Amino acid sequence: MAPRCLFRGSISCPFPALTLPIHSDPPLHLMVLATDKPLNFLCMVSLLFLDKAPFFLAMPHSLRDFSSPTRDRTRATAVKAGILTTRPPGNSLIKHFLIYSVLPDFCMLSSRVRLVATTARLVHSQIYSSSRSFMDLKALLCSLNDFASLSFAESWDNVGLLVEPSPPHTVNTLFLTNDLTEEVMEEALQKKADLILSYHPPIFRPMKRITWKTWKERLVIRALENRVGIYSPHTAYDAAPQGVNSWLAKGLGVCTSRPIHPSKAPDYPTEGTHRVEFSVTHTQDLDKVVSSLKEIAGVSVTSFSARADDEEQTRLSLNCTQQALMQVVAFLSQNRQFYQKTEILSLEKPLLLYTGMGRLCTLDESVSLETMIERIKSHLKLSHVRLALGIGKTLESPVKVVALCAGSGSSVLQGTDADLYLTGEMSHHDVLDAASQGISVILCEHSNTERGFLSDLRDMLHAHLENKINIILSETDRDPLHVI
Repeated sequence: MAPRCLFRGSISCPFPALTLPIHSDPPLHLMVLATDKPLNFLCMVSLLFLDKAPFFLAMPHSLRDFSSPTRDRTRATAVKAGILTTRPPGNSLIKHFLIYSVLPDFCMLSSRVRLVATTARLVHSQIYSSSRSFMDLKALLCSLNDFASLSFAESWDNVGLLVEPSPPHTVNTLFLTNDLTEEVMEEALQKKADLILSYHPPIFRPMKRITWKTWKERLVIRALENRVGIYSPHTAYDAAPQGVNSWLAKGLGVCTSRPIHPSKAPDYPTEGTHRVEFSVTHTQDLDKVVSSLKEIAGVSVTSFSARADDEEQTRLSLNCTQQALMQVVAFLSQNRQFYQKTEILSLEKPLLLYTGMGRLCTLDESVSLETMIERIKSHLKLSHVRLALGIGKTLESPVKVVALCAGSGSSVLQGTDADLYLTGEMSHHDVLDAASQGISVILCEHSNTERGFLSDLRDMLHAHLENKINIILSETDRDPLHVI
């Protein structure tokens, strides 16, 4: 039997509430009760219908966060009060709330709170559906990894999903920022973000506690309280062919570029780190040798026929892990004939031509250093940059080859032969080293060489995700350093 009861009375709500007009025909209203408290609050809240227009109430659905007795008791109260305790199908305007509607067929009997018979029904997604739909968080993460694999990130980095609300979690709004500060977090919450993509990981070093003491701990607390996920790609986007460094290179002019430190293919068809090859003559016990080698964990064996010194032989090829290599060598050393003819090869994953750290860019036509500075300032929308002239160089010196690295580029650029280094920041002594080699250095501050990429990222993700979700840029995110 469909629920038919709802509390009605004067406006006296003990919890924060928000009333939103919905532009539709007929006009609708939506009230959101901002509380997750495990209280029997349905008996405490009075609702005021607005101008006899259809009125919708949304309440938090995270009853699973409470203990079982409290959850069951709250659910029972909700059923008695006429709350539909199943989530609406499809895509509703309010994603994380239980929603029901009430038609205004009531009469005011007194100012005291009392039950009034009403007609209740589930709010369908057609009422609120927009041009965007939702994506399940796990499905979105898979799509993001398809866009730029996290396997390209540096081993020291902390990338991927850093904060996850309790599942299931749907994402309607993806919020992009370079740095997730408390000010940016407030903006993300105001804009109803479901997932924050923060280029820099706000969690980098291990946290021993989550308290209100430090700003990064507070970020985690606020994200979890508001059911907002946090994802960081960082150096995976640095390495990606369509990533941050490729975007930075666009400001140089027409050029060809390649990674300074190419990435290696994350997947390789062979197993192991080493290949061991040797031959066995037909007069020897081939089956016994193969059987013994296969007993070593981390070893795969293949064989093929070969002919050497006018003698038919079987060539054995073993792929083995670093740990298994010493056991294989120990076994082969027991037979001098095997051991003296053994070859050991170190296996390397193939390099990727367009993926990796930094970019070495060769301009189609040389330009003066002064012209290059203006191009960079225009691309990054900066009024000032810092410049260290290489020994013997002037503003009129030609620039043909530029080595660049978004963010902090010392370790990536070091030892690279170029006319100019472009990065966000370098140590004092690394700048001196470059200048002593006749290489000029332009520093733009760390995040100024990264933040502009987010506009391109938004457009690329819209296409990659087929416009399934809203993607917005932070308006408060900025580099902490300013020239005054």
